[in-house]
Amino acid sequence: MTTEARDTTAESLASHDLAVLTSRLGDDALVLGQRLCQWITRAPTIEEDLALSNIALDLIGHARALLTLTGRLDGTGRSEDDFAFGRSDREFGNSLLTELPGGDFAVTVARQLAFSHYAVLYYEALADAAEPELAALAARAAKEVAYHRRHADGWTVRLGLGTAESSRRMQAGLDHVWPYTGELFEADEVVARLDTSGTAPSPAAVHGQWQERVSAVVRRAGLALPTPNWQAGGGRRGLHSEAFGPLVAELQSVHRQFPGGNW
Repeated sequence: MTTEARDTTAESLASHDLAVLTSRLGDDALVLGQRLCQWITRAPTIEEDLALSNIALDLIGHARALLTLTGRLDGTGRSEDDFAFGRSDREFGNSLLTELPGGDFAVTVARQLAFSHYAVLYYEALADAAEPELAALAARAAKEVAYHRRHADGWTVRLGLGTAESSRRMQAGLDHVWPYTGELFEADEVVARLDTSGTAPSPAAVHGQWQERVSAVVRRAGLALPTPNWQAGGGRRGLHSEAFGPLVAELQSVHRQFPGGNW
């Protein structure tokens, strides 16, 4: 194999790996945005209705940009709509955390606490990525997700220091969500190659900071940071929960009824 051929092969592998990373990030944002949309008209207050819908809009905006970039990196030219509406549930690479049903409002707050702190830290790290479009996108997303983080921090403290019942529910929400947080920081072969080559950092690099920041919020809320004895995984490989199929069906329902429709 010639040097030129080896360089081409290495470049192709790097683009493929980066496409996997951006599709995972895009799927996280898309799926979590869809979950949060389910709170519209069901949130505890009208103000919270608006807050959660605005957070969902931010996430869906991130998903659109990331999935469009994925279509360019993987050479298929697929659009964000192709990724969102044209795949089966097994083709999504989102973390299991993002697809968990909201259930009690405190569960949603706990999930937002875990995810938003991770997202801010990892997007800040990706702002130095070698791929300029990803770096610019990450820098912008980090600023937007910082609002999501403040929102989650505020509700965690408010519920933790509220009534005995709100404190109990917030602790139960943390306990329920925490076994799903480890998957956010997993580093498989794709992530390892990107990190080793200097193309994009591994999310594992921000785990320590995430632990410190989340722990500080939980302590401020008078709650205990969970120490689960098991960790969920598989979402990055397309192995999802039973609740994910109905979520994808809901997400894709209008597109499947009216393929190619314009409004």
